[in-house]
Amino acid sequence: MSATTAAAAPTVRVQPRARPLGWWAMVLVIATEAAIFAGLLSSYFFVRAASVQWPQGGIAEPELRAIVPFTVVLLASSAPLFWAEAAMRAGRLPAVRAGLALSFALGAGFLANQVVEYRGLGFGIDANAYASLFYVITGLHGLHVLVGLAISAVVQAKAWTGRLRPDRHLTLSVFTLYWHFVDVVWVAVFTSLYLAVRW
Repeated sequence: MSATTAAAAPTVRVQPRARPLGWWAMVLVIATEAAIFAGLLSSYFFVRAASVQWPQGGIAEPELRAIVPFTVVLLASSAPLFWAEAAMRAGRLPAVRAGLALSFALGAGFLANQVVEYRGLGFGIDANAYASLFYVITGLHGLHVLVGLAISAVVQAKAWTGRLRPDRHLTLSVFTLYWHFVDVVWVAVFTSLYLAVRW
């Protein structure tokens, strides 16, 4: 090939790889769920602004003794997933399995505490508007945690059966995206229902 021909050859540009459809689908789900939580929290503060007493009906403010450490537990459950994703890119499957298992255990611990908390509240969902909002908002978040644990179980099964590889791990990426969203939502719920009620 002559120098002239080489100079005339077109330059090939490598286009950045687009996000897979599954990733965008999860982003859409997260956006929808975020809007639902935003609406519920807005309703909570609207009802609070219109109420003479808050919580209504002489209900005590939610206790912080257990929920604070379990909030730390839930937020900490995201850290092993960052580790698992990095390990997956490096092809270290044992570390991926360990990270997923640790995150699952922390999330399950948080959910178990929520069940214990419900049993000790002393009021039902139909007591008044405050009670209804408290149960619906925290319950919806708990449902998201439960769904996240189910997805985690599926991802862990794939990790143990060799169906996750450095070049093929969409389910892991989608799950971690969802779980980080669950953690971020809890920050908003915890701040609104457990901390702001004292201000």
